[in-house]
Amino acid sequence: MIPTDTGSKNFVEMHRVSLRYGEDGDGTLALEDTSMRVDRGEFVAVVGPSGCGKSTLMKVVTGLWPATKGGVIVNSKEVDRPLSITGMAFQNPTLLPWRTTIDNVMLPLEIVEPHATLMKRDRAAYEAKAMDLLALVGLKGFENKFPWELSGGMQQRASLCRALIHEPALLMLDEPFGALDMFTREELWLSLQDLWLARRPTVILVTHDLREAVFLADRILVMSARPGKIIAERTIDLPRPRTLESSYDPYAVNLVHELRQHISAARETV
Repeated sequence: MIPTDTGSKNFVEMHRVSLRYGEDGDGTLALEDTSMRVDRGEFVAVVGPSGCGKSTLMKVVTGLWPATKGGVIVNSKEVDRPLSITGMAFQNPTLLPWRTTIDNVMLPLEIVEPHATLMKRDRAAYEAKAMDLLALVGLKGFENKFPWELSGGMQQRASLCRALIHEPALLMLDEPFGALDMFTREELWLSLQDLWLARRPTVILVTHDLREAVFLADRILVMSARPGKIIAERTIDLPRPRTLESSYDPYAVNLVHELRQHISAARETV
């Protein structure tokens, strides 16, 4: 049992977590002695070289994969099973092709309690909530379109809305814009910033894009090469709301270069 401090403002805490895939002790050691914390309502980005364990870290935090050693606390409770307070978005939007945009967005409400029970009675209110979210990300008028009628960027906007519709306390984003072109990515940075400022969930973003990390995050964690651990941490001192021009501010540019140096050094240790 790891200590739980109910008075802590930390929403996510990892305590010296190691994770080895496989049951025979010979599997890949993905994380080793990894510790971190994320405050309630904070937006944290995790960066590092390819294969360093960033996605594994997300699986451990959300309870999708139990740690081999150490432990995780989320919302003052030790994680020993998959969390129900989490919304997730990935590189591929994974919208169901036979459902309209609004029906895709509302899918978690059919699964997560108490919404699944309440929606039978208050469906109109939930639909209005979904419409408001879609409008916030520029998808007003596309509610009844199917995924194949939307661009890649529009599908990813809908995916973000789906991750937020049930008002999760923790939003986990795994390379959500990695498959998109630069201009679409930048548009979605602004959409995600608007969503976060409006809702203030705790966010952990895994990304390879250092400029994206600097634009979106309050704080950036840098991971080592595998087996992964946190080797550097930087707080972002840029006012919000941020503009795309702010990502070219000398402060932001210098921070991107510094982060790149950390990651290059981590690669060289492999």
